[in-house]
Amino acid sequence: MQSNIDSFGRDDLLRDQPSRVHEVYARFVKEMPDHPAFVEGDRVWSYREFSQAVDAASFDLARLGVRPGDRLMVASENSVALGAMLFAASKLDAWGIATNPRLSARELDLIAEHSGARRILINAGLSQEAEGHAERLGAKAGSVGPFTVAIGPLNEAAQPEPVSADRAKQVAGLMYTSGTTGTPKGVMLTHQNLLVAARTSGLLRRTGPADRVYGVLPMSHIVGYTVLLIATLMHGATLHVVPKADPAALARAIANDGITTVFGVPATYQRLLEYKTVQGLQKLARGNLRLMNVAGAPLDLVLKGRIEAEFGIPLLNNYGITECSPGLSGVRENELANDDTVGRFLPGIEHRIVDLKGARLGPGEVGELHVRGLNVMLGYYRAPDLTAAAIDKDGWFNTGDLVRVNEAGELYIVGRTKELIIRSGFNVYPAEVEGVLNSHGLVVQSAVVGRPVAGNEEVVAFVQLLPGAKVTAAELQAYAARQLTSYKRPSEIVILEALPAASTGKILKNKLKETAIARGTAAARSTAAG
Repeated sequence: MQSNIDSFGRDDLLRDQPSRVHEVYARFVKEMPDHPAFVEGDRVWSYREFSQAVDAASFDLARLGVRPGDRLMVASENSVALGAMLFAASKLDAWGIATNPRLSARELDLIAEHSGARRILINAGLSQEAEGHAERLGAKAGSVGPFTVAIGPLNEAAQPEPVSADRAKQVAGLMYTSGTTGTPKGVMLTHQNLLVAARTSGLLRRTGPADRVYGVLPMSHIVGYTVLLIATLMHGATLHVVPKADPAALARAIANDGITTVFGVPATYQRLLEYKTVQGLQKLARGNLRLMNVAGAPLDLVLKGRIEAEFGIPLLNNYGITECSPGLSGVRENELANDDTVGRFLPGIEHRIVDLKGARLGPGEVGELHVRGLNVMLGYYRAPDLTAAAIDKDGWFNTGDLVRVNEAGELYIVGRTKELIIRSGFNVYPAEVEGVLNSHGLVVQSAVVGRPVAGNEEVVAFVQLLPGAKVTAAELQAYAARQLTSYKRPSEIVILEALPAASTGKILKNKLKETAIARGTAAARSTAAG
């Protein structure tokens, strides 16, 4: 298998690609039909069995009124059923919308309304949240292929979108961004977007039939959808489907189930180490693990060092964004890093770094990252103004991330443009403050946000401690003060039992910002009253 991913060009990424994502596993159905495609609990699904399940599901979906160009919404925790529904939608030229059942009723309904979904399927047997949505929406249990799911009423008003034979124009998946306030944004990802991203992912990680990939990141988010589901099947590997994150289950799977590849967010690894500490274990077994990948949030170097020492292999940092299907950069196995770089750009990705006036910046300078490539979304569904604001006439997509690139071409994420805190005229990057707080031995994780005050912003930190830890907010402030200059130090540190997080483990900073503002308002009122 080709391991030098950087020898690949644009034509290589497109060569011999099928026209639709559901065709990625066809060769393995012919060449190794009995090879396991999925492991789900005690059930093993061969490539032949999964292919037959997708065919049967597509037949039943058509019988249920799903037409080419329709949007099919599937609310489910990770499952073989969810994967089959998404591939069955592809087979019908419908748009698959994977949604997490842990969304609130308001959030789920907004997506259904905005997308104009023809049908909503709910995998009600996997979670109480899904069961609640099914009951609320009047969905009735029925069969779709070999799977029993709750089937919502037919949306008679739904209008199909035009269908194109061109994989670069036909939408395969509509992925809604994870924001919890305001109107949801539906990211239109074409078959070509997903196929190119999946091929690149497999090449970067040298994925092959011998690999067993631990699939805990939700398929309702872009890494679970592309990197775990599509890329695993595109390269003939086996996906261990996991409905919910559980550090004990992850530790057991690595030790006993032949897992070779794990992909998580930093919290995945932090919780694994926390589990080891709480259980009083001497060492976590490595088993057959050969690759640990991380993305989705800033990587704390203390965490990186601890997890690498635990397993004896590197933790490879990656960077991507939903609108880019998602991969943009990654640390190569043969270019190991001792810092928090997210590696070099992947093949086919053009990039430029600009200041807030649009002027291009050079190596080492911090600016906003714009990218262009085969993986960049078609646009935001039913939102031409948002699309035009994000992608210019030349195809450059504004990631909204502040970055720098060194002379060696290694990318470093400094922060989000919208998360940048400007305190007394100085730039404060939350990731730097978080890194300092996370280096404290009793801190599990932290999140830093800006809070507006009269004519300024102040730094507020939220911290989650190890169970039983007795450190106080004042002690943490003193710890941070020894390592940060005055304008970077948190004005307030709030200790929480757990930080609010999405199903991927990604911390929901928008909720923390709301909390910080509410606390500031309450404190101001208290001071005025006193």
